[in-house]
Amino acid sequence: MRFLSDEDLRKTEPAEQVGAPLPIPTRIVSNGEYDPLPQTPQQRAVEARIEALAGKLAPRHGMSRRRFLSSSAGMAAAFMAMNEIFGPLFEVSRAEAATPGVADERARALASQLVIDVQTHFVRDDYAQPLLMDLAKFAKEHWNPQLEGENGLVRFKFQNYVKEIFLDSDTKIALISGAPTDDPETLFLTNEQIAAARDVINRVAGTKRVLSHFIITPGSPGWLDEVDRTLETLKPESFKGYTIGDPLYQTKKASNWRMDDEKNVYPFYERMVKSGITTLCVHKGLMPADYATSWGDLWRYATVWDVGKAAKDWPQINFVIYHSAMRPFIELPERELAQFEKTGRIDWVTDLAEIPEKYGVKNVYAELGTCFANTCVTHPRLAAAMLGQLIKGLGVDHVLWGTDSVWYGSPQWQIEAMRRLEIPEDMQKKHGFAPLGPADGPVKTAIFSGNAIRMYRIDPRGAQTALSADQIAAMKDEYLAMGGLRSNLRYGYVARA
Repeated sequence: MRFLSDEDLRKTEPAEQVGAPLPIPTRIVSNGEYDPLPQTPQQRAVEARIEALAGKLAPRHGMSRRRFLSSSAGMAAAFMAMNEIFGPLFEVSRAEAATPGVADERARALASQLVIDVQTHFVRDDYAQPLLMDLAKFAKEHWNPQLEGENGLVRFKFQNYVKEIFLDSDTKIALISGAPTDDPETLFLTNEQIAAARDVINRVAGTKRVLSHFIITPGSPGWLDEVDRTLETLKPESFKGYTIGDPLYQTKKASNWRMDDEKNVYPFYERMVKSGITTLCVHKGLMPADYATSWGDLWRYATVWDVGKAAKDWPQINFVIYHSAMRPFIELPERELAQFEKTGRIDWVTDLAEIPEKYGVKNVYAELGTCFANTCVTHPRLAAAMLGQLIKGLGVDHVLWGTDSVWYGSPQWQIEAMRRLEIPEDMQKKHGFAPLGPADGPVKTAIFSGNAIRMYRIDPRGAQTALSADQIAAMKDEYLAMGGLRSNLRYGYVARA
């Protein structure tokens, strides 16, 4: 993430303060890593259509508008609206939205689907740094006087994280992630806090609900000694790094690095292989819109220029490229899609998809956090094109589900978007893309869980049985029995209208 300036804040609004809480976002929500684009005409049309459908259909279900919008039927209505505006890309029937019980039946049938989210976030309880504090203060002064100090940050913290991830979505297992900075005071979570949160949730659940990252900082003083200590004491399931260095500011400490640096980084790979932890997740893409000028030469470290050689030199390691290396939308999504239709390329994503063929490797993976969330609500054809390219180039067994939540609130809308999305037939024929298939078919099952199961050595049958009967499952049953509803809130920034 990166800090937003006062000028940036004047151009944005808190996502949870804008408009009615709809089942799916109708604006691009930024978690701070990039400036959010203004709402497009199509998104405004989707927003208006969802609200119209809610007004018409809620009475049929005997519900208030708010309850309808938080229900399975309301979610179906949202995807009906998406299809009306963008074309029939999402599998949804009118009966789901209009006929009581139909959407609930579908939701129950899919509720036990194993969904493993390999990128989730929250901030530590004592977090009081400018990024979120400035947003809370600005929101209090300009939009919501009821927001007071820490209360404005509750939505980003542990308790709300557990609710949004495990009670308000079908996510079964989540990986808690973090980010490095040049200034330790601005860390959302330390490695110790990531491990502690993992242990607390797993202890309460009685199962392994949460996995953890250890954030690496190549080149910092004593960083390899810290890796050794962490392997011994914290026992992470995987590692994560940011080749851009400090993603909050342009690094002043030369904390940027290359994955193929034989002198400084390869000794770390040796430690990984020796330890038996062989998954390294690397943040790529998501630069600000003016990155070519505002980030000097540093922006190149957010591309995949260093992935191929590292993967070829270290076939024992799984290199997972977070955000699928997608750069920001420099132009409106329609223009990005037009570029794809004309050239068959999506900048940086295509470069990632081409690595296996160019380098003869099989250990490069794509993760979908943020890149899927924002493409599927700006122009779902672009989301379909991105998935088609990644699956065709990397293989369906090399694409991992991640949502970047809790920044985007409950990940359920992203889960539903993936379950329902299909690559259009014309795109399949022109570019040789295979269909995504049903919500619980082999392609989407691989993305939702199969690939993470293999990578993190999870026993799927044992996990399904254990997770369905653990304390988190009991909490969710009680929560739903008491009438618990998704808030439909997102936590980040949207462009001011």
